[in-house]
Amino acid sequence: MAVMVADTAFTRADLDALPEDGRRHELLDGAILVTPSPGFAHQLVLVALIDPLRASLPAGWVLLVGPFDVVLSERTVLVPDLLVAPRSQFTARDLPGPPLIVVEIRSASTGLIDRTTKRHLYEQAGVPWYWLVDPSGPSVTILELVAGHYRESAHLVGDAEYAVPEPYPISLNPAALLG
Repeated sequence: MAVMVADTAFTRADLDALPEDGRRHELLDGAILVTPSPGFAHQLVLVALIDPLRASLPAGWVLLVGPFDVVLSERTVLVPDLLVAPRSQFTARDLPGPPLIVVEIRSASTGLIDRTTKRHLYEQAGVPWYWLVDPSGPSVTILELVAGHYRESAHLVGDAEYAVPEPYPISLNPAALLG
């Protein structure tokens, strides 16, 4: 179950002051979101996505698995499941700005937030590619930022190999994501 605390507008400093408790803490436009560790299907999909995303990763670019902070503003610090960005943009602690690709894997506690609040925040920050992965299908919805708004560029389902041409060539089979 996800819990959002929004009595006041929190900042990055407030987020950093939270104790380590084994949960994921994010800051969504001043509200703290606390979620439990991901479940089994979520983690299977996460691991299965690493190889296709890394296979043709351009030189100088990095694929990271969360938790890793993406700082979009003083009041928005998100922790995507996967992210791709140029190595030169990272600090030792975080990514201060939008990555090229953000991947969020649906879970019972975060599915609605990923499809609504986080989608809006990533869109506002100018993240060019936002992937929503649903392990129950499994399916992958690829959203592309066009003129400041996300539009669905692909919805991948079933046991077929898809060639995702942008932002770099990626070969993906949704059915293979669950092992």
